[in-house]
This record gives sequence, structure tokens and C-alpha cells, in this order.
Amino acid sequence: MALFGDGLEAAVQKAFTRPAPKRAGAQMRYLVKQLKGTKAVAQLLRISQRTVERYVKDQIKKPRPDLAARLEREVKKRWQPQIRARARQTAATTGGIVIDTRARLGYTAPIGTTDQDRIRHLTVALPPRHAARLFDAQEQGAPEQRLQELAAEALKEVYFQDNGRRAGSLEEVRFTDIEHLEFDL
Repeated sequence: MALFGDGLEAAVQKAFTRPAPKRAGAQMRYLVKQLKGTKAVAQLLRISQRTVERYVKDQIKKPRPDLAARLEREVKKRWQPQIRARARQTAATTGGIVIDTRARLGYTAPIGTTDQDRIRHLTVALPPRHAARLFDAQEQGAPEQRLQELAAEALKEVYFQDNGRRAGSLEEVRFTDIEHLEFDL
């Protein structure tokens, strides 16, 4: 499960000004318009071109659960690209991003300090530079592990080290056992 990538995507989707189409026919028509043809949509969704045409004409109204999930994911991925880009730009330049997580966080520190991992519930506002790093990595197709490392580095700097005012010898922070993770712009 792509917790960090999906969380970033959900945060950006909160900025939408209009809801994405809900009915299968409307979703299919939107994809046909975006991809400029039923053949491309059929290949994308791994169904026949004739099935796409039936959805477009509202001859089929209720897709199978797996197709419904793919259809919704593909529509949301393409919905309101300018607003999506503007939300990312604002977060990366002025607004920052808020991370709300309940996870086991551990860290590496010098000998003699308490570095025991424990479950923490954190809600931390990350500055724009960290939001920019997360969104850039996501756009470049970074794996989930890299997004997790970037979020851990941001928490290390902002929460554990308080932007350089404490815990200067802290070396690494790591996420394990993530129970809850949510991003907000």
C-alpha cells in the first residue's frame, strides 16, 4: 500500500473546486475526452473498446468493483490539473504541508541517550522546502520508501531538532509500524 504517495495525492485533491464525476458513464466520458478516444481508454482500463462505448452511451451503468476502482483512480489522477499544480506550488513556496501521523518513530543518536522507538501521535506543520522535496520526489516517481525517508528527515529537522535548537547530535529518524498518516495543505 502506497501510504505516503496516496496521502500526498489526497491532500492535493482537497484543493479541488468541483467534485470529480461519480457515475461510471460520466467518468468514462471524461476519460474519453481527456485521452481523445475510446481505444486509449480501453487500453488504460484493460477492458474492450466496445465496453467503453457502452459506458459512454449509458448502456452499462454499474461497473465491476475492480473496474470501478480503476476508473475512479484514473479520473481523479487527471481531474483539475491546473488546480492540482497550483496547490502543489503554493505548498512548495509559501504554505508548507501538515503531516498528521500515529506511528512508531525511532531514531539513531549517540550512545548514552534514549533512542528507544515508541508510538507517537504527531501533527507537525512542515515548512515549504520540505513540501517541495516531497512533491518533487513524488512527481519524479520516487518509490514509497524514498517518500517515507523524506518525511522522516522533515520530522527530524522540524520536530525532533526544533530547526537546530535541540538534539543536534541526532543522526537519523525512521518510521516503523505506521497506524495513521495524513497530509494536509
